[in-house]
Amino acid sequence: MNVNNVEMVMSAVTSAQYPTDGKPEIALVGRSNVGKSSLTNTLIQRKNFARTSSQPGKTQTLNFYDVENKLYFVDVPGYGYAKVSKKQREAFGHMIEEYITTRKQLRGVVSLVDARHNPSEDDIAMYEWLHYYNIPILVVATKSDKISKGKFNKFESNIKRVLGFDETDSDFQFFSSETKYGKDEVWKWIESHL
Repeated sequence: MNVNNVEMVMSAVTSAQYPTDGKPEIALVGRSNVGKSSLTNTLIQRKNFARTSSQPGKTQTLNFYDVENKLYFVDVPGYGYAKVSKKQREAFGHMIEEYITTRKQLRGVVSLVDARHNPSEDDIAMYEWLHYYNIPILVVATKSDKISKGKFNKFESNIKRVLGFDETDSDFQFFSSETKYGKDEVWKWIESHL
């Protein structure tokens, strides 16, 4: 998709605050610092629209980005960041659960993992949870410019093995915000789920 118009429409913490115009939504999930903002900025062809932070754990609300008046990207708070209190983590958990389990406009989830490392326990839990709720999942392995293309197969099979990847409701894509590798494939997946 060629993106000219993007607008940050709202930040929400409860369902009462979600947009009411019925546009389809694609959520982006992943641990703090995995590159959600960088992926968003690459997809919408902007440099700093979604703010990348040197301080992980900054996003504490569901942020709705209206893309071309056709769909919303929903940036979900990053998980697995130690400096967030247990109480805050629980609040995030409830907020994310309410959104993902009740939102009829949600068409799929882009779940980000770091291409260079095994998925964390939080990554596995998120993947299993989305799978349990039958939500279409695109696993995006970010920072793939840091590994050589010759090793992609090895890293991909490792990530899939650790996640317990299920081909029936999940797809996989390497991505780099540096080289834009995988951008078109991520867009194709998003468009096919609208």
